[in-house]
Amino acid sequence: MKHTITLVAALRLTPLATLVAALGAASMAAQEPAPAPAAAAPVDAAREKLIARGKSLELPTTHELVPGDPLSHHASGFAKTMCSAVFITGYDIAFAAEHVGYFTAPYEARAKMGKPVVDKVKKTVSVSLPNGTVRTAVYTGSQGCITYAEGSDKLNFTPKTVKPNLPPADSEDWPMGDRLPATPLPEGVAEAKVKAAVESAFSLPEAETTAFVVTYKGRIIGERYGEGITKSTPLESWSMGKSVSSTIMGTLIHKGVYTLEQPAPIPEWQTAGDPRQAIKIQDLLRMSSGLRIISNADPDYDPKGPYPDHMYLYTGAGNAFKYAATRPQQWPPNTVGRYRNTDPVLINYLNRLGAEKLKEDYLSYPQRNLWDKIGVRTMVMETDSFGNFLTQGYEFMSGRDWARLGNLYLNDGVTPGGERILPDYYNDFVSTLAPAWVADGRPVYGGLFWINGDGAWPIPKESYGMMGAGGQFVWIIPSHDLVVVRMGNYKGQPRVRPTLDKALEFLMTAVPKHPRTS
Repeated sequence: MKHTITLVAALRLTPLATLVAALGAASMAAQEPAPAPAAAAPVDAAREKLIARGKSLELPTTHELVPGDPLSHHASGFAKTMCSAVFITGYDIAFAAEHVGYFTAPYEARAKMGKPVVDKVKKTVSVSLPNGTVRTAVYTGSQGCITYAEGSDKLNFTPKTVKPNLPPADSEDWPMGDRLPATPLPEGVAEAKVKAAVESAFSLPEAETTAFVVTYKGRIIGERYGEGITKSTPLESWSMGKSVSSTIMGTLIHKGVYTLEQPAPIPEWQTAGDPRQAIKIQDLLRMSSGLRIISNADPDYDPKGPYPDHMYLYTGAGNAFKYAATRPQQWPPNTVGRYRNTDPVLINYLNRLGAEKLKEDYLSYPQRNLWDKIGVRTMVMETDSFGNFLTQGYEFMSGRDWARLGNLYLNDGVTPGGERILPDYYNDFVSTLAPAWVADGRPVYGGLFWINGDGAWPIPKESYGMMGAGGQFVWIIPSHDLVVVRMGNYKGQPRVRPTLDKALEFLMTAVPKHPRTS
């Protein structure tokens, strides 16, 4: 467990790269030695400063422990992640159990459970616990895999088939389809450096890179996939889905359903005098709501302490929206930045209410109002047992489709067909540093997007992107008109950084810097 504790401690550092790496690796078994003691002092000082600031602003509320048995929650995550790996990505169960899904099913906890059992007829994966409890996840089709509540074999909603309203991908040109041009690369692109970047992304086999896609001015200039993976394979994406939640909110704001500045209309907060009525939609998008939970990303998180709510919002197998909406405040909104799943889950809640206000089918809304408009055919957005999207991290999409989403932002919210689907200010909003995170001394977070504000990555500081545990990245680099997608199996996460750093270094000189950038 030394590696786990070390990385959780590293999570408390300011740099974006350290924070993301620790988020991705906090649930992994020992694979690397602890850092030298000499490096501990700056880490501790940054952590203590962050904790002290939080304590000075804290409200007099208490935390309510997550219900249930932590090992059962781990089994819930294990059954779900294995179900998704088998029925969505297409992995063999033995490979999946060793290589993917560590975040909600920590590798070291898997030894305390039985091996996952796949039922190809019922389309389920079950995991047994030593006390006889069995946790089962079921593949539903368009809503992916969902873990049943403990002791149940039923869902609390009827899954719905949602198919893309698009012609076959091989019948259309990129980006709305998959046909690529046969013409030479754009002028100014150094093809040899692009190839070197692609090679760098795959230079360490133990990093387990599954997809690497590079676009320049919207055109694919570099692309490669791991063994058995294709351009249309849906892959584990984890918290890159938070940026999907933000994007769907952006479509609703563009339609006039919400504004960034309005108090978040969460039904559970509407009792007279509820202090949570001061939380604005933009506070939720900025991970600055101040809601009180335990997250394994907190600077004072104790790995030996209670099971974190941050994880329970995946594994609880109940109504995640209701759980998040009933947490008290720890801080006034927009004062302290914390990476906590309450905030994107509540954005998902508002997204549901917004779609229903428009009298649109909730489960179809993302495909019809986002994915169909940018050529995405592989996205699987998974839900809880009540049919609520859990895109704080439970979603699967191909490397090319993540590139399509990145290019929606590079094009300022305008689709390949010329339709604006995000407000003209939304791109600026998500890529601007959140005030509470800046006040915390961590200039790395925007509107459910990460920002290279501390310069931790070898790309311009204004670059921003989507990131997920296990080494999932979509970097949007406006200064160079680049979108860079890197995806991989979770097990490879500790080895990702050197491969991606080198790839990005090559790309910074492989294409011209945008003339509008000084």
